[in-house]
Amino acid sequence: MTTRAVKFSTIWNMCFGFLGIQFGWGLQMANMSAIYEYLGAKPDEIPMLWLAAPLTGLIVQPIIGSLSDRTWSPRFGRRRPFILVGAVMSSLALIAMPNSSALWMAAGLLWILDASINVSMEPFRALVADVLPPSEQTRGYALQSFFIGLGAVIASAMPWMLSNWFGVAASAPGTIPTTVRLSFFVGSAAFFGSVLYTSLTTKEKPPKDLEAFRREQAARTGIGATIDEIVTAIREMPPTMRQLAWVQIATWLGLFCMWLYFPVAVATNVFGAPDPSSPLYQKGIEWAGVCFGAYSAVCFGFAFFLPPLAKRNGRKWTHAACLLAGAAGLLSVGVIQNPTLLLLSMIGVGIAWASTLSMPYSILASSIPPGKTGIYMGIFNFFIVIPEIVAALGFGWVMQHVLDNNRLGAVLAGGVCMVIAALLVTRVREQADATPADAGDSPQQRG
Repeated sequence: MTTRAVKFSTIWNMCFGFLGIQFGWGLQMANMSAIYEYLGAKPDEIPMLWLAAPLTGLIVQPIIGSLSDRTWSPRFGRRRPFILVGAVMSSLALIAMPNSSALWMAAGLLWILDASINVSMEPFRALVADVLPPSEQTRGYALQSFFIGLGAVIASAMPWMLSNWFGVAASAPGTIPTTVRLSFFVGSAAFFGSVLYTSLTTKEKPPKDLEAFRREQAARTGIGATIDEIVTAIREMPPTMRQLAWVQIATWLGLFCMWLYFPVAVATNVFGAPDPSSPLYQKGIEWAGVCFGAYSAVCFGFAFFLPPLAKRNGRKWTHAACLLAGAAGLLSVGVIQNPTLLLLSMIGVGIAWASTLSMPYSILASSIPPGKTGIYMGIFNFFIVIPEIVAALGFGWVMQHVLDNNRLGAVLAGGVCMVIAALLVTRVREQADATPADAGDSPQQRG
């Protein structure tokens, strides 16, 4: 049995909201470490200050996934109520963040921002799976990568663009730059606007047996039922998902090292800034934002090549090759002194980033039991946030006692982690896409 191809406009509309979500992630990835240092943080304190991102993901995503699996409204659907609430909260946090006057205030707002982004993001992953048949799953997640890359290009490079293209004046040395403040304000509007667009243009399908779904809703109410469902799902995790878990752990540990230390490594190791009060520091941070924008540009361009590559070479082998490209990009930073050449390093990182945002989810979707898309997408996030939590709690010690607070050493460690991830993905046993069932109930059809 074959399924009719889904219109490109349908996939475009349901993925467009990721443009805004990536504004939230992109702005903090490119600027939060610098904001912390502007407010007085030391290099070995930065990992702990980033704990909000992984810990909120660990807590929020499986809960939201379980709740959205058990939600249905004829008017608002299953995922959209959560997507919209998260967008409102995230937009407000983005407005408040650059106005932080103390380190504790910035750290607290990051907790609020990341919790809110996770409320929106997990249902977005499941929304694609809800609507698309298995034949379209790689295409759908690749288009998500496109919008994530596009959003990150603009968000990451925006402070540099405001300074160099629009002539926004520099702020007082050692303070959060005006370009960063304005970028967060623009990001707030972009986040809410793009998520609202997806919510208004995407129609969700009801469960196949609505009466049975209502009975199940009534029987699974309360936080106790949610926790029990999460524990049961973890215990019954599909074998393919267990194998992908190790790939994700190594991959995201490498990415976390890059996000934490690449901007400040560029400022100190490449531009030679002695401290955050130096004008070279702001120039280095802005150029690092351009570099982040460059790998994101590669991401959204390369996303279109992923489906044919995966079809020809297989998803896991495609992903392994892409991860090795990312490793090469990060390791090359260790020998580069010319800031412009860092853009070449970002080509490999962008290829790995595009694949990381799509291939694991495409492989995973075929192995998820019917009716469990939301909760398993949330649990899959464990293997992103657990290594980040480990890094946040322990990498400060590594920075202080092993790397002597050398930010560049942390970036190189990220490249080594990417190599390990590439080796691990070759061990994953893929499952073929199942015959589609009802789109409202089965992840095999939802993709």
